[in-house]
Amino acid sequence: MAICKPIELKAKLARNQTILGLDLGTKTIGLALSDAGHMIASPLLTIARRKFTLDAVELEALIEKHNVGALLIGLPVQMDGTEGTRAQATRSFASEVLKRRDIPIAFWDERLSTAAVQRMLTDEADMSRKRRAEVVDKAAAAYILQGALDSI
Repeated sequence: MAICKPIELKAKLARNQTILGLDLGTKTIGLALSDAGHMIASPLLTIARRKFTLDAVELEALIEKHNVGALLIGLPVQMDGTEGTRAQATRSFASEVLKRRDIPIAFWDERLSTAAVQRMLTDEADMSRKRRAEVVDKAAAAYILQGALDSI
């Protein structure tokens, strides 16, 4: 498989497979999971970033556990629409995943996703700063994945 457009993901999935959404940060990876019908994204967990090989092993275990057939990775595009070093690092991460596993991967523009989730957790959920820090990455991954699911 290779990098594809989000709209192409659904056609590449076998029956009952899910889509795993990733919000790649420098220190953590927020993860969210779609349902088998690809309608709803739910926050899954946040893993601490280490070396790529360790992150990849943990990711592969989750792929197996949750019958994941595709990955949707948030792409940190700059506000002017250009791709900077964080976007390049994200594309590099995806390329490394593809070297280890044959799985369709798509990118989704994640501009302002973390800010939107932070605002939602602060304003609507009235969460403490500590609790927000614990859930923001996986909530941002769900926000990104839900945006893609809504578009397809």
